[in-house]
This record gives sequence, C-alpha cells and structure tokens, in this order.
Amino acid sequence: MEIIEQTNKTVLFDEINPEKYNILTLIGETRNVESLSDEKVQEINAALCVSSFDEFLYKFSPTVYSYFDAAGQRVLYTLKKPDLPENFVTEIPITEGNDFLKMLTTLMSAKRAQGTVNVDFKFENLLDLISPGKVIEDIKQTRQEIHYTYDQYETLEEDDPKKLDVGDKLNKLFEEASANYNNALAMLPLAIEDAKTRLLLGGEQASAGGEPLRIGTLSMSEGGELKILELPKTEKTALVTTGGKSEAGLVTAFEEDFYAVNEEENASPYLKALVVRTFCPLAAASAEIDVEKEAANYNSYLEFYKKSKDDFIKCVKPLIEKILGVKCFFDQYDVKSKEMQPKLLITNTSLDMLTKTSNLARFNTYLKTVNCKNDFSNTIWFGIVPSVDVDASGKRTVTRERFKGHEKAGVGVVRGSSTLENLGILLDAVKDYRVQIFYSFRTGEDTTFDRLATEGVDQYVSKSAPLMRRDFSEFAVPCLPNFTVIPKERSGVILDKAMEIDENGVPKLSENDIQKLWIEGIYVGAAYVAAGCVAAYQCPQFLKEKKFKPISPEYPGVRFDVEHKNNALQIPTTMAKEIYGLTENVKSSINRKGFGFVFSSENAKFGKTEIKNVTVYKARSLSEVDNEFESVYKTLVSTYIHRILTYVTNDMKEDNIAFFFSNNPDSQKSKWMATSEYVNSVLQKGDELSHSIDVQNGRCDINISLSGSTRNLDVLISRSKAAV
Repeated sequence: MEIIEQTNKTVLFDEINPEKYNILTLIGETRNVESLSDEKVQEINAALCVSSFDEFLYKFSPTVYSYFDAAGQRVLYTLKKPDLPENFVTEIPITEGNDFLKMLTTLMSAKRAQGTVNVDFKFENLLDLISPGKVIEDIKQTRQEIHYTYDQYETLEEDDPKKLDVGDKLNKLFEEASANYNNALAMLPLAIEDAKTRLLLGGEQASAGGEPLRIGTLSMSEGGELKILELPKTEKTALVTTGGKSEAGLVTAFEEDFYAVNEEENASPYLKALVVRTFCPLAAASAEIDVEKEAANYNSYLEFYKKSKDDFIKCVKPLIEKILGVKCFFDQYDVKSKEMQPKLLITNTSLDMLTKTSNLARFNTYLKTVNCKNDFSNTIWFGIVPSVDVDASGKRTVTRERFKGHEKAGVGVVRGSSTLENLGILLDAVKDYRVQIFYSFRTGEDTTFDRLATEGVDQYVSKSAPLMRRDFSEFAVPCLPNFTVIPKERSGVILDKAMEIDENGVPKLSENDIQKLWIEGIYVGAAYVAAGCVAAYQCPQFLKEKKFKPISPEYPGVRFDVEHKNNALQIPTTMAKEIYGLTENVKSSINRKGFGFVFSSENAKFGKTEIKNVTVYKARSLSEVDNEFESVYKTLVSTYIHRILTYVTNDMKEDNIAFFFSNNPDSQKSKWMATSEYVNSVLQKGDELSHSIDVQNGRCDINISLSGSTRNLDVLISRSKAAV
C-alpha cells in the first residue's frame, strides 16, 4: 500500500445536474496537449469527485425546475433550467429532506431491516409518505420544535448569553419553515390538510347531530342542567391567545416573517393566514368558514396536487434512480474504519456526448494524465455505465391506439442516452488505460430479479454479444439483474379522499371518490451495486471488519475472489432480498454459462447467521478463455501488477524488470510469493508469475497464472545503461 494507496476510484458516466460543470468543460481544449496540469486535476476533483452520498448531494445539488402554464392551468417540470425570467421558475432541490426521496430511502431501509421479499412486503404502508397528511406530520414536528424553542427564548433574560444561542437555533427553524412561503405548489399539502381539518373538526359529532360544529363551553342552567353554550364571536377571537403570551408572539413573528420573505403588496393574504394556522393552530379556531366554498377549495387543491405530483414524479424518476444508484454505490462500504474509502468521479455529461470524437479525445487526455503516471492517487480503476439501451428486435410498432397504453403512435417511451454503440466506443478508448466498466441495462420490469427467475440469463448474453471477443472484452462487466425499489404493479399511492357535503350541510370524506396516483416503478441499476461491492472489498480494513483472516494491511483486495468458497456470503450487499430464489434449471444455466456479474436472492446461512440480503453469485467479465468467461479479479490483478511493475522498474527499464522477476529475496515477485497465505495476497498459493524479454524487439512478455488460468501482458521495455 506504500506504492499504490487506492485501487477503487470509480467514474460514473452520466449526467446529474446540467447546471453544474461537466468534465468536458473542466478539461477544456486538449489539442497538442500531452497531459493536464496538476492544478487542472485538482480542479476536476474539487468539482466532480465525491467520497460520500452526502457530499454528492451537496456538490451536485440535483434539482427539478417547475413553472406554470396559465393556458393549460398546470405545472410543468423539467430537469434542465428553462430560459424564463428567474421569478417565473421555481427550483425544487432533491435533498434528503425531499418527501419523494425520503419516502424511497425509508422504504429501502424498512425492506432491508425486515428481510422480506417483494411479494410479501407491504409497500402501501410506506408509499403514502408523499401524501399531504404525511407531509404535514413532518411540519408538525418542526412546529413543535419551534414552539418549544420559542418558549425557551421568551423565558430567558435579555442579557443572558444562552438567549443568543437559543435565538440562533430559532432562526434556523424559521429558515426551514419559510423555505416555501412564496411557493404555492409546496404549500398545497398545507392547504389540503388545513381545509380538511377545519371542515371535519368535530365531524363525527356533527354527523350524529345533523348540524355543523359550533365551538362552545360547558355550563349549568339555573335549574342545574348541563348545557354547552356557543361562544360569542368576541370570545372566539380570544381563543387565539389561549396559548398565552408566547402563542400570540409566535403569531406575530410568523406574520412578520411571511411579509419579510414576500413583498406585502404582492403577498397572498390566504397564504399568510395558512402559514399562521399551520404553525400556530390555535389561530384556526378564530375564523368562521364557508363550508361549500372551503369544500370546493379542498377538492380543487387535492385534484391539482394529484396532477402536479404525478407530473413531477414522471419528470424526476430518471434523476431519482441515479441518486439512489449513487447511494447504493456508497452503501456497500458499510464499515466503521474508512481507510480506503471509495471515491466517485461523476462526468456529469451523457455518454453519447462524451463519446463524440472531439470530446473523447479530451477524456483520453484526462485518463492519460491520471492513469499513465507513477502517481496513483488519482488513478481511475472502475467505471459505471447504468441503464444501457438496447433496441428490442422484432417488436411490432403500434400505429393506432385502440386502448389506453404507455406507448402511442409516434410517441416512444423516454429512453436514456447510453447505447450499446456508445458503450463500445467507450470501452475501446478506456482499454488502453485499463479501466473496468460495470454496465447494466435499462431499468424496468424487463430486467428485474423476477424476470431473471423466469427467463434466465439468455437475454443478457444476446444483448452483450456485440461486446464479446473484442480487444476490450476483459474490461466490460455486464451486471444483472437490476434492483427493484418499488414494483410497477404495486406503486399506487392513495393521496386522500374527496370532500362532499350531505343533505344537512355537513362535510364528510367521500367513500368512492379517491385521489390516487401511480409511480410506475422505481429501480436501481445493478452496475452501481456491483461497482460498489468491488470498490468496497479493495480496502483491507473492510475485509478485516468482515471477519476474513488473515488480512495483510499491505495489500488491497485486487486478488480477492468473491466467488471463492463462502466469500460472497461473508460480504452480502446492503440490498434487501427480492424473490424467494431461482429454479435449479435457471441456476444451472447461470453456472453453465458463467456469464456476468450476477446477484442472487437466495435463502442462505453463513455459520449461524441467516443471510437476509442479496449476495454476489458470479463476478465475470466478457473475456473468454476456453469457452468460459473470466473472473473480474483476474483483470484487476493484471492491472495492479502492471502498475507496480511500471513504478518499481522506473518505467520498464530492462535490468530492473529482470530483478523484479528474479528469485532474489528482495525482488517484488519473491515478496509476493512469500506472503501468499493472506486472503488479500496479490499472489495466492498455486499462482505463478514469469516473464521473458525479447531484446531484439524491445518487449517483455509477462505470464500471470491465477487459479490455473494464464493471462499475458506484453509491455515495451526501456533499455538502461546497465543493460546496454
């Protein structure tokens, strides 16, 4: 580890936020440029390289933009900032606080904790986290914290230093609360629940008595009879202050804060009252309501919210799947001591843009800079290409829509920008820099565990055929199947029921008119998880914390074979099981073909521990030897040896190469052979390392035998004075 400190830096070939710089912009023009400067590499790292999911969200700020269409009376969403005046565009940051992302991450955590397969998991219990009622629950928590902190603030003396500390905390809470004051769409859940609460306040009692609720107090008549007397309007207004001085102070504080964020002449009085009622609910009791108007507003809000949320989800879904993919990549490194933490460099541009001839030349210059020098701190080892599109052959085109469906004549399903052709161009370029590319096919119900269980791996083999038996095949790693966060057929979300008024004028929720939307499935590309697994077990501390013995702190996990014995069971992924398992015929087919980086959702035990997560079943590239696909680690070991050889021999000097492979106890080969007992040894027992030098042609032929399979490296040598 003294020479090469990391073997897991990974590059993601995808666009996250088009408003942020991409790698092509940062590299700049490279004509007549052999290498980028150190300052340029640092600039690229500062802008595009992340070491955690939190840093990823901070640096790339994934964002959806919304604006209003007055003609169609609807909200439009886009992932690229529209060319409109700033005050007509609303930015919706996709942070961990976003209700949709929060719902998905909560669902994934719950599923992992339960260890339940998809068919048994109660998705509906968590999908309603994006309903207005659940959104309000988060606001209630914030409200409680504001009230608690404000009470503390009011009780402290003016000169007490602690009051300033509490004031800082209160400012942060108000900042959170005020984030959406001027965003009518974000305020819709508040408006829906506010109208619903006021309409149904005392709804059960009103239904029983046949009259709307009227707030009153308990009293006794002169004859001693109990009576509830309706309060006069003046006393109703006084209810606002029943919370004491602090409640009245908060009402004033929120009114002033609302007008501070919004210009008073343009601010909506209704939104101001809504904010006050939301964070100071006692104020709600002071106002008389027009039941019919309020019910109509409620139904209008709910319908608009449903349509807007539906459009938002359709727009944000591709971005959300990328965000979850990045999260899953980092999640695989689930250890406390982060000695060789995986790093992810995000190109922030589409693969079709990157693989254009002029742009690819720029990226080649970058790879030459970081992968062809004897400093390995910025070396790229792996790449991720998620969601590769492959046109379905033989699929009949529908020219006339007879029934409602996803595809209409002339309108196709939205597809990604990574094609098999783009992938082939990329692989041909990166092979010279020995970057292993993990790729997966477009997400959807066709590439799930369910489909693998019923159809096997044949579709993946046929789709990957154009990449086989090529010079770059050993650097291509097909990953399958993709992971299901929410199955398409179980992605319905009930938002709420419509409001209706009975013959007595009492509002109630409808039993038949239910507002529901469909997410239509959320998936994560297998390439993120596969690359995350391999990047994680490069770290010797990761292997040590996973109870592998013995582990050498001197070596990375390049020789670690995840398929060997029970290695895969000892380091399961963080992904929850999806299906009950595969049939013997499908498993036999996978074993016979030995194709791809395949994940398994099987019942298994390691020692006394029941494995509840998905595990790695196969870890193969597209390189074939004797009609069998080779393990991913074999290419990785070859790359590692090549880079160590380059460093130790001072750029392939002939006499240094001879010493590298000699039997001298101080030679690199001897050191590796003497430490073959470790789980993460570069050379294991039975492995061989030999070379032969062609002096006439100035070449060195290196043979690396790993588990009985021999690989060849052919390198140019640099004749030193000693050799001459």
